[in-house]
Amino acid sequence: MMKPISLLLFVAATSLAAEPAIDFNRDVRPILSDKCFACHGPDEKHRAAKLRLDVEKDAQRAIKVEFLDRISSKDETERMPPKKANKPLTAKEIATLQRWVAEGAKWSAHWAYVTPKKTIEPHVKSAWPINWIDRFLYVRMRQEKVEPSSDANAVTLIRRLYFDLTGLPPSPADIATFKDSVLSTQFSVLVDKLLASEHFGERMAMYWLDLVRYADTVGYHGDQDHHASPYRDYVIDAFNLNLRFDRFTREQLAGDLLPESGVDQKIATCYNRLLQTSHEGGVQAKEYLAIYAADRVRNVSAVWMGATVGCAQCHNHKFDPYTAKDFYALSAFFADVDEEKHLRGGGADAIPTKRAPEIPVLIRKDRLVYEDSQRRLDRAKKSLAEAIEGRKKGIDGTNEQKRKVDMAYLEEIELQTTTIKALETQIAYYKMRIRPIMVTQAVMPRTTRILPRGNWLDETGEVVQPAIPAFLGKIPGDKRSTRLDLANWLTDSKNGVGGLTARVFVNRLWYLFFGVGLSKSLEDFGGQGEPPVHPELLDNLAIEFIESGWDVKHMVKLIVSSRAYRQSSLATQELREKDPENRLYARQSSFRLPAESIRDNALAVSGLLVLEVGGSSAKPYQPAGFYRHLNFPKREYASDKDVKQWRRGVYVHWQRQYLHPMLRAFDAPTREECTAQRPRSNTPLAALVLLNDPTFIECARVFGQRILGWAAKSDEERVTLSFREATSRNPDDAERGVLLKLLNASRTRYKADAKAAQDMVAIGQSPVAKALDVVELAAWTSVCRAVLNLNEVVTRE
Repeated sequence: MMKPISLLLFVAATSLAAEPAIDFNRDVRPILSDKCFACHGPDEKHRAAKLRLDVEKDAQRAIKVEFLDRISSKDETERMPPKKANKPLTAKEIATLQRWVAEGAKWSAHWAYVTPKKTIEPHVKSAWPINWIDRFLYVRMRQEKVEPSSDANAVTLIRRLYFDLTGLPPSPADIATFKDSVLSTQFSVLVDKLLASEHFGERMAMYWLDLVRYADTVGYHGDQDHHASPYRDYVIDAFNLNLRFDRFTREQLAGDLLPESGVDQKIATCYNRLLQTSHEGGVQAKEYLAIYAADRVRNVSAVWMGATVGCAQCHNHKFDPYTAKDFYALSAFFADVDEEKHLRGGGADAIPTKRAPEIPVLIRKDRLVYEDSQRRLDRAKKSLAEAIEGRKKGIDGTNEQKRKVDMAYLEEIELQTTTIKALETQIAYYKMRIRPIMVTQAVMPRTTRILPRGNWLDETGEVVQPAIPAFLGKIPGDKRSTRLDLANWLTDSKNGVGGLTARVFVNRLWYLFFGVGLSKSLEDFGGQGEPPVHPELLDNLAIEFIESGWDVKHMVKLIVSSRAYRQSSLATQELREKDPENRLYARQSSFRLPAESIRDNALAVSGLLVLEVGGSSAKPYQPAGFYRHLNFPKREYASDKDVKQWRRGVYVHWQRQYLHPMLRAFDAPTREECTAQRPRSNTPLAALVLLNDPTFIECARVFGQRILGWAAKSDEERVTLSFREATSRNPDDAERGVLLKLLNASRTRYKADAKAAQDMVAIGQSPVAKALDVVELAAWTSVCRAVLNLNEVVTRE
């Protein structure tokens, strides 16, 4: 007689034979990780029944004994997971596990920790694909019986490229230049133009600064300012110069240890100092050294490895093979970072606070001019000295010889004196632009111990040396490993985890350009994360990144040049029902712009945007009293009174405890931790910010001034032109009608209330054109406020 378990396997195997085979990483591991690993996983101290389900040998032994009986038992005392775990398996999950066992319980190593494998691109009998990315996607679409969406129209595609690659809207002139050719001959030309723009670096920096938790303040206690802004400029320059990503990694983690370490490399090491720090007078050094060490492990593992090693601070990781020893061994790489000066320095009542070691620097483009001016000044001084010496030699000659020498001398003196004065003035200007920056200086490494349960007071733990996670191998050599060894390992595709690092980075690039990653778990490639929906595509992209020489611009161009990228985001109801999260990429995604780009867009449309690249942080208008609860010291926010007021969002002062309200309303992170993916909320608060934040009202007013200065004569023409300026298309009749109705209602209101009109146009520090009628300007300001609040203006599509 057939036993119940055998019967169950037989039924599962026969009735589901027509379905695709179970894939362990895609179908099974996520279930085991979510429901089983907490008690039967890597954490030895909390492991139940001495059973591991994260290791093949142990798991296979359990499967042969009672695995299926226990997960499907009707007896609560026997069923797994137990009721107290509050993690019951669903019927679908039980069926998946039963099918897996019926198909032979095939096991695979965790996908993220296996070296990427190149897959030959599939052959496709279709004209739809443009490059090999499309061929991988198209095969999957056909398997799922969906068709790709049609291409987006030219204007939509141009706007998409501008926002994705620069974070800025196209101008009407840009639209006019490319709209007739972007879908054919000029697409590559436009992409190259945008990649060559200095604003590309600003767009990419917006995302990188989220990852490395860049901020202008220390975070803890008084949240005082610190000197970090040159690091932001370094990141912008690195993306603009297309610095190899492996080099970018080495400079940030260990720029001070590089043989050719210069100013840029030292600026890059500010990365190691970006963590939250305390400057409160009673700080316990040992406690905060432990806090800082943990912060660095969390960030470096999240940014480069997509790993949650921070979960192993107090015990072995519950879901991934990271041990507590791995955690502290990773922290030991940073034990040579000089923290003594800042911990000894105090500075709780100083703004900005002292965070030695610091060095004075200029941004790269200013430094190049400054250094050239210094060289030219030296040459001018030398020429002047030679002229004086030449005159001395000519004194003993004839009168005619003396006259000629004197004339030449006077001419040279006049030339060099003028040159010297100009150069000294220029040098003095750049000296005023010098900013300090906290940097990394290596000192004798501190002793690193495993802290039992993360307790910094417990010194009984084992002393550890710098080392990579044990399950990933070891760094060769007998000497103490350094931060440079760690950086090299992170980007070594043969003897390190370069393949993992490449996967993490290209997955995040994919997210930037499609709205969701190939693995949507941008911050966690471990057991609790999502396996990629297109594993072969992700691996090929990672390999392409490595083989290109870690060329970021190459990868960006490759992705945005795909046919998949060019698709319309307008999907059929059937497609939305079948693929609501767009994991098949049979359409593009429509999503709200990042907070900084929403600000930039309004400033650009109004004409206020200042496009200077680099420099110190900007302080836009902010509600009075917003900092009233900040102490050590008490302070009041002072907004900029010059053109810095209208700089790009990437330069806005980032106060961790009290992030600018506009940025918070649009989901910008406080940057206390690595943020790989910002949430996208939809709240009334965001709309109220667009209507009432002084920056947006000023943008509306200046936009209104521009409109009234246009040659258009009628209200209808002006409404049409203003709408097109903001959205790159003409309004339809209904939209035009609504705006005209608002315009007339606003005129009526402001004619009856002159003070309200005056108050409206007085917002913001940009000058109001005296020749304009106040009522008319206030009315058009209202119209422009509505236009800038349109969903179409604050979204990518």
